[in-house]
This record gives sequence, structure tokens and C-alpha cells, in this order.
Amino acid sequence: MAEELTEVEFAGHKVMVPKGGYYDRFRSNADLDEVAEDPAVDNVDFLRRIPKVMVPSRIGPIWAPNFYYRASNVQTLMLAPVKKIRAMLPAPLEPLRALPGYGLVALTFFSYAVCDNDPYNEVSVAIVIRRPGARGPHALELLDAMRRQSFFAHVLALPVDTEIARLRGVHGYQLPKWLTDIRLDIASSGVKASIATTSGRPDVTLAAPLPALRRIPSQSRLLTNTSIGLVDGEWRQTQFVTNPTEFAQTLLPRDVQLLRTGGPISQLLDGLGVGTILRFDVVKDAQMVLYLPRPLQALPVI
Repeated sequence: MAEELTEVEFAGHKVMVPKGGYYDRFRSNADLDEVAEDPAVDNVDFLRRIPKVMVPSRIGPIWAPNFYYRASNVQTLMLAPVKKIRAMLPAPLEPLRALPGYGLVALTFFSYAVCDNDPYNEVSVAIVIRRPGARGPHALELLDAMRRQSFFAHVLALPVDTEIARLRGVHGYQLPKWLTDIRLDIASSGVKASIATTSGRPDVTLAAPLPALRRIPSQSRLLTNTSIGLVDGEWRQTQFVTNPTEFAQTLLPRDVQLLRTGGPISQLLDGLGVGTILRFDVVKDAQMVLYLPRPLQALPVI
């Protein structure tokens, strides 16, 4: 049976969303007591620590930050030649070198089962960069980032599979988003993920056995990723905090199949020259918080 939709206004655009869904009911400011009663949500204790406020943005006053009440993702962290990375990285951003002559590129498939914008899937291609203003050896910075579970990156592509998610990313964050088919399935039989071209042809597919998952208490391992990019000609930083409760991490995996078949994400990965997968991450269950972009003083205005 097809899901019933309703039309709402978002950032001056008319968009269809699930009728009775989170956006239709709450307009990005959900009552956490009601969310806690949703059988698809584990608990919201982590999110109760983070007050939502109405703030100005590129799309007018908006409730922020954005909450993802139940989410999952898989990521391949890959080596790529610094020369090729630099060709796609705007100056003065600098790639963080993992080995002499090689930087890091992350390909991530996200699935947001319950969130303020209703369920959607997303794919990210991002270059891991040095922290703005950082000095000293790259190796020490990388080790410190790993210890603190905090990385900086520049996003090259961020396609999604719902129109409200596309509108929010393009108009609210000036991110390179487009609408296409994306799938992610994390099951005992294995991990499968895919993204198609806008014409429906396969672009990138991922398949791997499911690593042994580990459950941890909520709020015991918070991960912070900060995206650096230009918004209206000014450098901005956008923070994304993840609270995983079930995950796995494999170093130098031998059984991850990543097939590229010529679509825009395949071409991007080819252009970056990605090769060896250093790490394979599976997050089966997590909550996430996405903040609005804020000014970054360490880089010049373009």
C-alpha cells in the first residue's frame, strides 16, 4: 500500500512529505516525550541534553539542531593520492595525510529511519582535511583526531532520496545534493548498499559480510565530524555528532566489495584515485545531531 503524502511549505517551496509523519506533525520541533513513545525509537536521553532553538538561517527562521532519532550507516575509509585530492579540494583547505603522498577519502551510506525530516537515505563522499589552523606533523594530528573521535572533512557530494532532504541541504547548507535512489541494508546475512544514477542505472554498490557488532551504552562513545565549506562565499563549519549504540570497525578489510559502474559517484571516486580500504565501519544503531553552519574565522573569505 502506497504511503499517503501531504503537501507542506519548506524554505518557500511546496514539497510532499508523509502525512502524519514527523515533519507534518512537528515541523522540526518534536516533543521528545512523544518521540520516546515511538516504538521505532530506542530512547531520547541523549537528545534531551541538547535544546532546540529557533535561529536565523539562509531559509529563514528554523528550529535547530536537526535530530536523527534512529539512524545507521556504513563507511569505507580509503587511501587516495594527495595530488588527485588537491585537484578537487578548494584552497586553502589541506588534506590530512595518512601516509607520505596519500590522503583519506570517506564514502558513507546513511539511512535515517526516524528523524525530523522523515525517513531518508543519503550518500557522502568527503575528503578528510587538516583542522583549520593546525600545525605540526600530519601523523600526530591524525592520531589525535582518532583519539578524540573528531575529524574535519570537505564534502564533495551528498545525494539523498527525498525532496525535503534535498531542499534542506541545498538551500540551508549549500551542499552538493541531488535526488536519486539510495539503499542501505544491514542484516545478519550481510551489508548491502547502493546508489543509482538519476536515470536509474547502477552507480556504486557495496557488499560485505556483517562484522561482529558490539553494543555499548548510549553516550559512551560520541563521534564529532565537522564539515568545512563555503556558504555564500564565506567559510563555514557544520558539526555532526553521532551517538552510536551498536557498531563494528574493521581495519584493512579483505571482504568488502565496492563496485563502480560509471555514474557521478563512481566518476568522483575514480577522479580521486581511491584505492586501499583502510577501515570499514558499520553503525547499525545510533542517534545523530546536525547543527546549522556557523562562521569559521581561521580561513579567508573567498
